[in-house]
Amino acid sequence: MPTPTKGPRLGGGPAHERLILANLAQALFEHDRITTTEAKAKRLRPLAERLVTFAKRGDLHARRRVMTVVRDKGVVHRLFTEIAPDMADRQGGYTRITKIAPRKGDNAPMAVIELVREPVNAKPKRAVVAEAEGATKRAAKEDAAAAEAAPADAPELEPLDEGKYGADSAAPVDGGLSPDPEKFTVKGNEDSMKYHVPGSRWYDSTVAEVWFTTPEAAQAAGFEPAGGEKAQEVAEDGDDEA
Repeated sequence: MPTPTKGPRLGGGPAHERLILANLAQALFEHDRITTTEAKAKRLRPLAERLVTFAKRGDLHARRRVMTVVRDKGVVHRLFTEIAPDMADRQGGYTRITKIAPRKGDNAPMAVIELVREPVNAKPKRAVVAEAEGATKRAAKEDAAAAEAAPADAPELEPLDEGKYGADSAAPVDGGLSPDPEKFTVKGNEDSMKYHVPGSRWYDSTVAEVWFTTPEAAQAAGFEPAGGEKAQEVAEDGDDEA
């Protein structure tokens, strides 16, 4: 038995292989996509694309050539009247193979082969690139014009969180630091609504989201002492002793 030119032979012999590929091609043109083994999908692809090329010609000789492979006249009619017009602007690449999970039982590699019937973008690639470059240049010009129109001596806006909990509160600066270490010493966490006094257990590891002058100011803003009032009172007593 001669060795096949492309991959392993399907079936028991050349005639059997031709029948397998003919049935697969008929099913593909009938349903637009089929699920089969990866080996069969790779062997079917060149045959299916060759038949589509014949269908794009549309003459009687091409129809007879396709009929030697696909025996179903209804499928051949669909290939010539529905599928071929969709491929008119496509220069090759009429099919797509997508690998899927192996088949249960024998773990054979499986794939989905389908017809690529999406419309081809008729706009040349250079035109698309030129259009994108033009849009980028227009956006840059608009940004430059907006920057020139803005007043040069516009005052800087204050942080939105500054003083939101009253005069005894302040927003952190430089990654959580106190704006005035001598005045604002109590750390507040807005996520948990807890406050920490200096010397408490989690004071050093807490990144302040808001600063207060005293624990009373934090409580007035709705914050609770972390670990309870007794824990914060002990920390405060320890600080006084120190």
